[in-house]
Amino acid sequence: NTNKNGYIWHTTGSGKTLTSFKAAQVMMTLPKVHKVVFVVDRKDLDYQTIKEFNYFRKGSVDGTDNTKQLVSQFNDTTKLIVTTIQKLNTAIYKNRYLKQMQGVKDENVVFIFDECHRSQFGDTHERITNFFTNAQLFGFTGTPIFADNAVKNKLGKRTTKDLFELCLHKYVITDAIRDENVLKFSVEYYNVIKRKTQSMDSDDEDDEEVEGIDTQEVLKSEKRLNLIADYIIKNHRRKTHNGDFNAIFCISNIDQLMAYYDLFQRKKEAEEHDLKIATIFSYGTNEDDKDADGMQGIYNIGNNHSTTDESVAIAADEGNDDDYKTLHSREKLDEYIKDYNKMFNMNYSTKDTETYYNFYKDVSKRVKSREIDILFVVNMFLTGFDSKTLNTLYVDKNLQYHGLIQAFSRTNRIINEIKSQGNIVCFRNLKKNTDKAVALFSNKEAKEEIFLAPYETYVEQFNTALTRLLTIVPTVESVDTLPDENADLEFIKAFRNLMRVKNVVESFADFDFGDLEITEQDFENYKSKYLDKYEQVKNDKQAEKVSILNEIDFELELIHRDEINVAYILQLLKDYQNETEDVEKGRRKKQIIDLLGGSTTLRSKKELIEKFIDEHLPKITESEEISDAFETFWTNEQKQAFENLVTNEKLDGKELEAVVNNYIYTNRKPLRNDVLGLLEQKPKIRERKRVFERILMKIEDFVEVFFEGIGE
Repeated sequence: NTNKNGYIWHTTGSGKTLTSFKAAQVMMTLPKVHKVVFVVDRKDLDYQTIKEFNYFRKGSVDGTDNTKQLVSQFNDTTKLIVTTIQKLNTAIYKNRYLKQMQGVKDENVVFIFDECHRSQFGDTHERITNFFTNAQLFGFTGTPIFADNAVKNKLGKRTTKDLFELCLHKYVITDAIRDENVLKFSVEYYNVIKRKTQSMDSDDEDDEEVEGIDTQEVLKSEKRLNLIADYIIKNHRRKTHNGDFNAIFCISNIDQLMAYYDLFQRKKEAEEHDLKIATIFSYGTNEDDKDADGMQGIYNIGNNHSTTDESVAIAADEGNDDDYKTLHSREKLDEYIKDYNKMFNMNYSTKDTETYYNFYKDVSKRVKSREIDILFVVNMFLTGFDSKTLNTLYVDKNLQYHGLIQAFSRTNRIINEIKSQGNIVCFRNLKKNTDKAVALFSNKEAKEEIFLAPYETYVEQFNTALTRLLTIVPTVESVDTLPDENADLEFIKAFRNLMRVKNVVESFADFDFGDLEITEQDFENYKSKYLDKYEQVKNDKQAEKVSILNEIDFELELIHRDEINVAYILQLLKDYQNETEDVEKGRRKKQIIDLLGGSTTLRSKKELIEKFIDEHLPKITESEEISDAFETFWTNEQKQAFENLVTNEKLDGKELEAVVNNYIYTNRKPLRNDVLGLLEQKPKIRERKRVFERILMKIEDFVEVFFEGIGE
């Protein structure tokens, strides 16, 4: 309706990129619009997003600076162009393209910029507005630039409002949390540098980094780095729910990152941890973010050559005046990429743009699939990168304003019940910076909506939920005497709520079971009864019994999954076999049975393992023979269970074997037609759904018992 520009403030994690891309598609249908140009910053895109954009137009977002295709699209009938800020800048700046671009200078071209808080504060914005005389510009951002967080450059301090004029719509972080589109944050401050009068492990709330000594020398000290590394190693499994999730470690500069990476590798070689770590960083000039503003932007490296985080235009190769330090960082990165290649059997390097960009995409993909436990970064992956499996951010960097909110927001994507918040662990005193950022990007009263309450609050909530549980089942034994399904349902809901609170409280570094009004053993016993109810419901479903419990979600993900598998149980059996005292032997057997009953992965194997203990273990004289005997026993039981399934359901044995193998390999449940195709005689149409569900459940049970949680 006008020729004005505007911007849309949609908080990080609210679906901003999808919204902006859809807006671009709608705009291209308007008759008066000549072209719509959807502009992204290449380093803001993760692997999956790149794939999605390239589905629209092949090569629209890639790791090269080939602008020829973009210029061609400006001059053909393409209505919606998807491109990167890097290519757009080249198209209107380099002499070899200017003549071809003259035909669209005066056309009504609409630009939509994703993450405009980063890409539009350098020379590029000026070039676009100067070149296109009839353009309209719209920006989407999760963290606008205001006067408080604007960074001064050669063009002065400029805000998002200065560049895009009107704010057309707001959806801030408090809105997204209230709508349950993103999670709250749990922020903990681990103060490494203390006053001399305080101990390093003091719990005094007034502890803070010492005024006046927060120098580079102290921040880089080996003692400090060691303390932080040890803290991460000790607490990482707790923070990530025993590896169900993963983390990013953001570090102030590349020198510090290299020191941390080398330290973690030494500790790994010393068998102090088994975490899979990786790193990626840029290595041109201006590598570190001196202002800690989270705005890497486009850096100019001599001769007007532009590079980005994942660019490899190296000064040594381009004739620029980069110093030894830059060359050293490139050599170190290649060394770290070799570690990565060895870990994942790949062949990446920094030898050229495409190879390095493929490395960047592969890192993105492996973080999303949890193949990397901790990714060490300086700036990369702290904005625009979305991974639901990421739940923890370790911070040794002076983040502030939009850089802080962007970095924190990597952790709060919703995925399942067990991920209850994003964990932020700060090794710098960022409390004031955090409060300022929250006030700027939501409102001054928003802290209680964005952050989790203190540890003590959740301890109190747990004990309140426990009181509710005990009114229903005062003792573990009373679960067995619940009068009817309605009472069962009340117990299930009460214990599930207790697990939800425990899931939050145990993520705190201060967590101690002694703070809870129930012993750990009693909690485990209640959990075992809860799992009994789950097994009962499973059996009822198989028997097609109608029950009010059939639709209840037990949220088994909330049950803490220790790294306990059959291999671990076999080791316990060896210890049991070597024990000579009857009392100790009985204690060890009870420990094994309790472990089997309380583990979601081993519970299905409990009956078979007990059978092995009772019928086969007494015949074994040497503990070293247990593994071989168990393997023979397990193979025979598996073969018998398979034959029973084939016989009872009248299935084709060879086809069933193929379906099971595919299920194990892909971790995807068999499709309906695949399952029904196993039957020697096809069921009637009205019976197919019921038959399919019954056989699928039996296949799932077979795989769960004989293949899941086996270990090496």
